[in-house]
Amino acid sequence: MTLAVQIRQHGGPEELQIVDVQVGEPGPGQVRIRHHAVGLNFIDVYHRTGLYPLNMPAGIGMEAAGVIEAVGEGVTHLQVGDRAAYASNPPGSYSERRVMPAMCVCKLPDAISFETGAAMMLKGLTAQYLLKKTRPVEGLEPGDFVLFHAAAGGVGLIACQWARALGLRLIATAGSDAKCQLALDNGAAHAINYRQEDFAARVKEITAGQGVKVVYDSVGKDTWDKSLDCLRPFGLMASFGNASGPVAPFAPGMLGAKGSLYVTRQTLFTHIRTRGATQAMADELFAVVASGQVKIHIAQRYALTDVQQAHRDLEARKTTGSPLLTLP
Repeated sequence: MTLAVQIRQHGGPEELQIVDVQVGEPGPGQVRIRHHAVGLNFIDVYHRTGLYPLNMPAGIGMEAAGVIEAVGEGVTHLQVGDRAAYASNPPGSYSERRVMPAMCVCKLPDAISFETGAAMMLKGLTAQYLLKKTRPVEGLEPGDFVLFHAAAGGVGLIACQWARALGLRLIATAGSDAKCQLALDNGAAHAINYRQEDFAARVKEITAGQGVKVVYDSVGKDTWDKSLDCLRPFGLMASFGNASGPVAPFAPGMLGAKGSLYVTRQTLFTHIRTRGATQAMADELFAVVASGQVKIHIAQRYALTDVQQAHRDLEARKTTGSPLLTLP
């Protein structure tokens, strides 16, 4: 038997229950992994609340790092004893051990710790596809301005550093002066406390009225309208989350009036839909972390048994960087 977190119905943090589960042998295309550390992400809240519905009873959690205990038929890129990390469906990483599909599980380089591996896979691969693949029609060049909301979170702090390495001028938004300073310390060119300033007006001021080429937004409802006003003509509004709630329906005609804008809704799991694509993205992430260009910030650690408090803190925006669940 092994400990795991399950929910039996959608709801608040109180629905997260520690249970004993039986973990069997991996089938074809699967591995069994013993986790050493587990990443916490806002998508876990979406799953728990039912914004992204799950079949019950359901596991929770999308990323972790550990050691491969068993390998199923047909799995050739992993062996028993390998250090490994992943961001992967189906949910279930909030556990000591699990059997899961091997496709998105990657060997973890020796230079990267289990905690760093668990904290960076979903967030780091997200930053990778945003900055490298989710680009405006006119492209991104060194010196270009981009706007990144919630920049003191796990994805945001990685994006601040990676954008600096790419020569981009990233304008960060965050909800406190301390979080703004954290973004600046990690490579943001400018930071805006959205609780104290009108971020759209400030963006226009920073860019001398031109606007940014792309807005990366995981906040959703609260930032959507003003974000469109931050874009220059032919700019890209890249939505990749709904922390404040889903964006309301809108008339596409408004995009023309605001400068022939583009809108996209991205999700990591489209980008890692094949083994080759996953490994290529992970290799690039491992390289920038191992080189020191990107550092993974782990500011909060919670025991697996404290998972309810971890979710309360996530929803209250009390976390920064990449929080973890730790295992005995």
